[in-house]
Amino acid sequence: MNLRRLWAVARKESLHIRRDPRSLILAVGIPMLMLLMFGEALTLDVDRVPFVVWDQSHTKESREFVARFTATRYFDFRGTVERYAELEHAIDTRSAMLGLVIPPEFAARLAAGRHAGVQAIVDGTDSNTASIVLGYTQGIASGFNAQLALEQIQRLTGGTPAPALDLRTRVWFNPDLASRNYIVPGIMAVIMGLIAALLTSLTLAREWERGTMEQLASTPVRPAELVLGKLLPYVATGLVNMVIAVVMAVFVFEVPLRGSVALLFGLGSLFIVATLAQGIFISALARQQLLASQLAMISTFLPAFLLSGFAFAITNMPLPVQLVTRIVPARYFVAVVKGIFLRGVGVSVLWVEAVFLLGFAVVLLALAIRRTPKRLA
Repeated sequence: MNLRRLWAVARKESLHIRRDPRSLILAVGIPMLMLLMFGEALTLDVDRVPFVVWDQSHTKESREFVARFTATRYFDFRGTVERYAELEHAIDTRSAMLGLVIPPEFAARLAAGRHAGVQAIVDGTDSNTASIVLGYTQGIASGFNAQLALEQIQRLTGGTPAPALDLRTRVWFNPDLASRNYIVPGIMAVIMGLIAALLTSLTLAREWERGTMEQLASTPVRPAELVLGKLLPYVATGLVNMVIAVVMAVFVFEVPLRGSVALLFGLGSLFIVATLAQGIFISALARQQLLASQLAMISTFLPAFLLSGFAFAITNMPLPVQLVTRIVPARYFVAVVKGIFLRGVGVSVLWVEAVFLLGFAVVLLALAIRRTPKRLA
């Protein structure tokens, strides 16, 4: 390999990036915009759930029960209704996701020590959100039941019994359970992989469309020098994007960075090289910029979003799909970013991901070099 020829190709690609403002916008502006949009728009938090109440009891006990919902940030009281049809209309129009129906004999049955039924109607259109809302509702009902049982025991015995179980919970790595701390590091990996592959997917295809590939083929430049020369400017661009993403994650979204910054950028460099090489391989296959960009989008964004563990837990997927996720580089980088950002772990924990990322980088570079023609047919 001749370093002078490699440097000449790298310099040529760098000049093209500088002279094409669209490439600069794609390389720097779009990742910032996407991170802002996804970081602000995507959330797994379920709070301020709108709910209405049909209170047919109108007693102190029914108001105390409703007050347990209004006293938490997880529910947003939208008023009372007087008929079942009004409750149905509120859920149909999505002005409420939960409807509570308290029967007329609610207080009387509680006073008699009997079961008092309360109906909770939940909009199940979004099954995940509905499951969480049901969990909140059942938790509040359990707390209300426990308080009633405690008051009854106090009336009968005159004392307060000691709890048999003292459960003390502690949440590690994300004490506030903020979904932003989970989403932002993951979306960083998705965006970086997408942009890196899109950038390099246009390189060789552009040469073919402009007819300059014939000129390159007539020079002494070898395929390895051509691929690595076109790769180097985009590696620098990818690292700049990573710096911007890390700074935004820490200072804009306030995601804690507990691990090694050097390790994050070291493993991030492997991921960037792997996705850039994937883009060049696609570019060599397609030979058309439009087709290359479409293939890059399909082969990077969709697998990274669906199969990396960022949006959906891999352990919940069918076994064949779990096996497919093992060939998705974003899966390993998502684990790296979350491990360094939230857990603060090091190489002793992330060495498997590091080996896979290194393997992906080497294999994809080899495929890109092999696919780049030495001479025109």
